[in-house]
Amino acid sequence: MLLEAERAALCGTGRGMVEAGLVLGSSGNASVRAGGLVAVTPGGMRLDRLEPADCPVVDVRGRRVDGRLEPSSETPLHLALYGASPASAVVHTHSTHGVAVASTLTELPPVHYNTLLLGGVVQVAPYATYGTAELAANVEKAMSGGMRAALLANHGGVAVGGDLDEAFENARLLEWLCEVYIRAKAVGDPRVLSGEELARAAERGHRPRGYGPS
Repeated sequence: MLLEAERAALCGTGRGMVEAGLVLGSSGNASVRAGGLVAVTPGGMRLDRLEPADCPVVDVRGRRVDGRLEPSSETPLHLALYGASPASAVVHTHSTHGVAVASTLTELPPVHYNTLLLGGVVQVAPYATYGTAELAANVEKAMSGGMRAALLANHGGVAVGGDLDEAFENARLLEWLCEVYIRAKAVGDPRVLSGEELARAAERGHRPRGYGPS
């Protein structure tokens, strides 16, 4: 079985996504890249019930090279992000607070400096039908410049990392930042950090770590 260790790791990530409330039912997906191959979660299955053999392997063009199940319909999005960055893992979520922000705003206001750990101010990619090249292109643009995460309008969120653990933690951070903003907005008008304030935090080393080897 190709990428056996990577497929096993995907199952662990899938369980973590469900336990963290980042997905519901069979929504959401994840992938991990190893050289010219990508192991991805299949479409239509609950992520907390996956076995390694359930996760198909595709090449960089999206052609299935191993596995009996069809890859997630969002595989084009994953492949676009791999083609545009050194990332080795992608996690796509449908989390409650992320979807709420993505359905109302064009960017996530930086009310906390931890947004710098995701590369800066998180953008909301314009809406497009799921699984399409248009959506992949929109998200790729929203994550240009070294961003580690983006929101997808009326859809969800996506995060990348040097490995699955990092991508998962970035997805959790994205959801936390969205929840903080929503809770702050319920209290009053949140104070948004200025570009200068964010720059000072970045100068103190508050920024994403470099990607590890694939």
